[in-house]
Amino acid sequence: MQISANGIALEVEDHGSPQGEPLLLIMGLGMQLLGWHEDFVAALVARGFRVIRFDNRDIGLSQSFNGAGVPNLALASVRYALGLRVTSPYALSDMAADSAAVLDVLGIDRAHVCGASMGGMIAQRLAALHPQRVKSLTLMMTSSGSRRLPGPSLKVRGAMISRPKDQELASIVEHYVNLYGLIGSPAYPPGKDYLRERFTRSITRSYRPAGTARQMVAIAADGDRTPLLASLRPPTHVIHGAADPLVPVPAGRDLAARIPGATLDVIDGMGHDLPKELWPRFVAGIAGAAGRA
Repeated sequence: MQISANGIALEVEDHGSPQGEPLLLIMGLGMQLLGWHEDFVAALVARGFRVIRFDNRDIGLSQSFNGAGVPNLALASVRYALGLRVTSPYALSDMAADSAAVLDVLGIDRAHVCGASMGGMIAQRLAALHPQRVKSLTLMMTSSGSRRLPGPSLKVRGAMISRPKDQELASIVEHYVNLYGLIGSPAYPPGKDYLRERFTRSITRSYRPAGTARQMVAIAADGDRTPLLASLRPPTHVIHGAADPLVPVPAGRDLAARIPGATLDVIDGMGHDLPKELWPRFVAGIAGAAGRA
């Protein structure tokens, strides 16, 4: 369903009993709500959660910011590497406000929050700026943004800003299949046919690479969230893949060390994706953080 939240249109899905424990899922860079697989959502509902997933601004069926133009990612990367200011048409704090506004529209005062990758960065901002809204926090394969942490390899950086060879559906799908072959979990390979099916469904629903580029510069512009972490009070669980090539595992260890009382689950063989073999472990981690609330 389309809602008006924080002054923009957002696409939202609400799963499970209205009496369930509210759980807001925030997806990562360029990913639609479909990134939270419907069977994973069903497993969370079976655990007693009321699960809300939504398309972040500028992605999927939510409002576009095409009027802001397409950022120069190469220039933004150079400025970031030099420690210079990166400008973006919106901030991760704006996306955190979107998340809080989704809860407002649904009449939810407080929710458990789970964010993956960029979604985990937004979740950090949400917990810091709107602490009264967050009952527990699960941060998956994400980072504080500290410059002291290792980043992706040059190969992975190049793949992240590369483009499909043309705009045919098959070419776009193969582009993403190859990207996920690079950053995904080496111990839990999903198979190319499975990836093709998922990406065909996603791209047919919506394909907005300019929105992904704007989200990418929003991440760069957000900078280092380390100063926020000591102030976070919700029970927090950090999940990170030991084999993550995009956000290396020291980022997860750093988050868990800096957030008071946080627990950490480092998973061998997991990369920068959400393998279905690990869904029970993810569900248990989210439920554990919720139980501590």
